[in-house]
Amino acid sequence: MTEIVRIDENFNRVEELLALIMSSFASMDGVIDPPSSAHRLTPDNLRQKIGQESAFVAFDGDQMLGCIFCKPETNSLYIGKLAVSPAAQGRGIGRALLSAAEDLARQLSLPSLRLETRIELVNNHRQFTSWGFSKTAENSHDGYDRVTSIEMTKRLA
Repeated sequence: MTEIVRIDENFNRVEELLALIMSSFASMDGVIDPPSSAHRLTPDNLRQKIGQESAFVAFDGDQMLGCIFCKPETNSLYIGKLAVSPAAQGRGIGRALLSAAEDLARQLSLPSLRLETRIELVNNHRQFTSWGFSKTAENSHDGYDRVTSIEMTKRLA
C-alpha cells in the first residue's frame, strides 16, 4: 500500500530521492530542449529545496516510489519535480502525490495548483489534463525564441 509522507530538511535519504528524480526524468534526455533542470540537482541543493518547499514522498513499505515539491505563490501552489519511479508508473502514485498537493493548497487557502511542462512532452500534457489541469500559458526559457514549455492550472473546488 502506498503511503504519502511529508518530508523536511531532516530527511536522511536525499541521495536515494535524487536517484529517483533522475531515473524518472531520464526519458526526457534528448527529447526536451533545454535539458531538464533536474540535471542541476545535487544532494546539497536538493536538501536545500526540501527545506525551502513542501515536499512529499510516496513509499510502499521502505521503497521510495515518487515525490512532489510544492511552493506557495500568490494565487496558486506551484508543483515541481513531480517524479514517479519508472517501475511504479501507472499505479496511481502521481495522482496520490497530487492529492497531497491539493490538500496542502486547501490548507493554505490557495485556489489552484500550477505547473509547467515541456512543450515536447505531449503524454504529460494528456495526463495532467486527465487530472483536471488546463493549459493557461505558453512560455519560453531564457535564450529561446520558441515556446519551450506550457503552464497548466487546476482550479480547486
